This record gives sequence, C-alpha cells and structure tokens, in this order.
Amino acid sequence: MECTINWIPASGMGFVAETGSGHLLTMDGAPDGGGRNLAPRPMETLLAGAGGCTAYDVVLILKRGRHDVRGCQVKLQAERAATEPKVFTKIHLHFVVTGRGLPAQAVERAIALSHEKYCSATIMLGRTAEITTGFEIVEG
Repeated sequence: MECTINWIPASGMGFVAETGSGHLLTMDGAPDGGGRNLAPRPMETLLAGAGGCTAYDVVLILKRGRHDVRGCQVKLQAERAATEPKVFTKIHLHFVVTGRGLPAQAVERAIALSHEKYCSATIMLGRTAEITTGFEIVEG
C-alpha cells in the first residue's frame, strides 16, 4: 500500500494525499494552526478510515451470511490525549444497520469479527485507545 502526501503552500496548511489506487484526498488544519478549515483534519481522516474499514467488514460479513442488509451507518465518537502525542484514547463506534429480518446475534457477531479479526484500522488503534461498540437494527 502506498500514499503520497503533498503540501500546498498557498493554502496555509492544506495537504493532498494521492493514494496508491490513484484517488485524491484533501486535508487541512484548523485556523489556529495555520489552516483555512477547507477540508477534514488528518486525525479526522484517520477516524473516518477506521469507521469505513469496520463498516466494510460488517456489511461484507452480513452479506456472506446471506442476510438482507440494506444499510450500515457507523457513528464514531473519539477522545484524544490532552498532551502530545495526542493519540486517540477512547473510540466508541455505534452501528445503525438497516435490513429485513436481521437477527441481532448476526449483527453482533459481524461487529465482533470485524474488531477482533478483520479491521486492521480499529485493531491498530486499539493499541492506544479503548474501543467500544454498540448497535441498533432498523427494519427496512
């Protein structure tokens, strides 16, 4: 896996990442740090990546189990250390899974498998952060 980050000097503290798959991702800093608030912060991007990684796993696991999953939303709340390095110390992921006849046990198992075996991002972040999860199922 590769990624190249380029600073855009005229933007203040804006950066563009080009991923190995050829996609662009823009990041920016807060105004008090020289940024212009034109894009997500790098740490927000990291948190979003973890949410995307685990959502991907949960949907894939449910589909492979032949469950009628139709939507998956993950709401993340994180806390960071007060001093440098300001690593994540707590991350809570709340899953809202939509589908028809989804058994709670299957959703719970998919989330557990993601966090214990498949989601590299949350497993890695779990080395500094206490990671908790919750979920709800919406019929639809």
